[in-house]
Amino acid sequence: MIIKKADFVQSKTSYKDCPLPDKCEFAFIGRSNVGKSSLINMLTGQKGLAKTSAKPGKTQLINHFIINEKWYLVDLPGYGWAKVSKESKAKWEKMVKDYLTLRENLFCVFVLIDNRLEPQAIDIEFINWLGGNGIPFSLIFTKYDKLSRTQASSNLVKFENEMLKTWQELPPIFVTSSETGFGKEEVLNYLDSLVKNFEEQKN
Repeated sequence: MIIKKADFVQSKTSYKDCPLPDKCEFAFIGRSNVGKSSLINMLTGQKGLAKTSAKPGKTQLINHFIINEKWYLVDLPGYGWAKVSKESKAKWEKMVKDYLTLRENLFCVFVLIDNRLEPQAIDIEFINWLGGNGIPFSLIFTKYDKLSRTQASSNLVKFENEMLKTWQELPPIFVTSSETGFGKEEVLNYLDSLVKNFEEQKN
């Protein structure tokens, strides 16, 4: 897939106010500071499309972007240690979980994992929650360029082994670097196959 056009559509606090569910939709989510905005900008080839920040918790709404006039990319608030009040975190959690469980045209959730870290309980818990709710997902390991290949591969294997404690099989997994563009083609090709699957089901 080649992304020729990517435009911001809207930011909302409820799935009920999102665009009409007439196109397939892919959501991107991960722990605060996982590099989500940078990944979105790398995939779309537009540096300023998603707002990046050194301060975790920048994304606070359900952000829709229309890609190639054909499908939606959705930037969701991160989970984890963003320094906000408990009340705000509770609102974010409800907003995100309502969207993930009730948005009818959501085709796949891409969960971003920081490749620099050992397996994190908060990531495993979120993934298990997706599985428990029957929500299709894939994993994207970010910041591949920040470690040696050996260490990056070691962390990936550790995460896979942690998942296999509760999962019979692993979801699709991608390894990326927003700095170098590593993994971009693989993710876009996978998205292309999902868009085609959606259109086939629709017809």
